[in-house]
Amino acid sequence: MAQSLNLKNIKAIAYDLDGVATDGSIIPFGPTPEDLVRIVNAKDSFASRYAAKQGYIMAVISGADTPPLRNRCIHMGIKEENLYLGARGKLKYFRDFCERNGLDASEVAYFGDDVPDTQVLRACGLGIAPADAAEEAKAAADYVTTRPGGRGCIREGIEMIMKAQGKWVFDEDHFDQIF
Repeated sequence: MAQSLNLKNIKAIAYDLDGVATDGSIIPFGPTPEDLVRIVNAKDSFASRYAAKQGYIMAVISGADTPPLRNRCIHMGIKEENLYLGARGKLKYFRDFCERNGLDASEVAYFGDDVPDTQVLRACGLGIAPADAAEEAKAAADYVTTRPGGRGCIREGIEMIMKAQGKWVFDEDHFDQIF
C-alpha cells in the first residue's frame, strides 16, 4: 500500500496528541484539570525528533493543552510556533500551519485518531490513522498503521515517509551528534 501513497512530496508532519502520541489514557493525579498523566512512547518521540533534525517541519494540532504536554512537544522537535494546543476546529489550525510555513496541504502528513481529525486527514497530502483509531478517522485516512496510538504509530508513519525519501539513515559512529 505504501507505494501508492504520497510519500516523496511530504515536507511536514503534524499529529494529534491523545490517541496518537499517547494511547488515549488520561490518569488524574491532582486537584486541577492540568494534573493529568499521559504516556508518550519513546520510539514515537525519537522518530519525531529525528524527522525535525532531518529538516521536516513538525507540528502538533491537539485539543489538549497542559504545560507538561507543551514541554514534551518541544522535546519531540516541535517549534513553539507550530504548537496548536487547545485547538477546536482543527482544520483552521492546519490551514494556518500550512500558510505560516509556506506549505501546500499536499506536502503535509497528518496523524489523527478520532472524529475531530477527519477534516484534516482528508485535507492533507497523507492522512494517517493509528490501528485503533475511530472508524471515521480510518475511513478519512490514506493509511492506517499496524501500530495503535501511543504504541509506535508515529514511528511507523515517519519511518515509512523518511525511508521513501532516503532519509531514514543513521551513522552509528556519529549518532551522538544527531541530538
